[in-house]
Amino acid sequence: MGLNLNDKKVVVEEVSAKVATAQTIVVAEYRGIQVSNLTKLRATARSQGVYLRVLKNTLARRAVEGTQFAPLADTMVGPLIYSISDDAVAAAKVIADFAKTNDKLVVKGGNYAGKNLDVAGVTALASIPSREVLIAQLLGVMQAPVSGFARVLAAVAAQKGEGSAAPAEETAAAE
Repeated sequence: MGLNLNDKKVVVEEVSAKVATAQTIVVAEYRGIQVSNLTKLRATARSQGVYLRVLKNTLARRAVEGTQFAPLADTMVGPLIYSISDDAVAAAKVIADFAKTNDKLVVKGGNYAGKNLDVAGVTALASIPSREVLIAQLLGVMQAPVSGFARVLAAVAAQKGEGSAAPAEETAAAE
């Protein structure tokens, strides 16, 4: 049984709200995937903060109409699952990682910040480390000079400590 007009409006409003804050949308064809595998994909998406939903393409087109994702409407053909995320790489990473283990999930394309991505573009976006990993790497780079300086100071202090101990021992031995 199809959705009535009010249900369709609710779906479009819900998806439009997600699209309004999103940075990335990735679409993939899910034909032939078992329900248990789709359930695993949804659980993974939920844990990564990705909105994942199977939508009627006409409703998805209406949801992206007038947004930076409007050029993606040409890709919306066939049975598609939509992956929408506020994080720039999360949507692409969830779909690409699942597609590696399940060949029936076929990435059709995506859109990042208003630019359409082909399959290679989605794969490239998925290979970028997540925001948290990038922040950790940046902090490691920023912390390296400070920790190196602290080690040098500790080594100098240890040398001075050894150097000042030797004359005190010589003075005691001379007496």
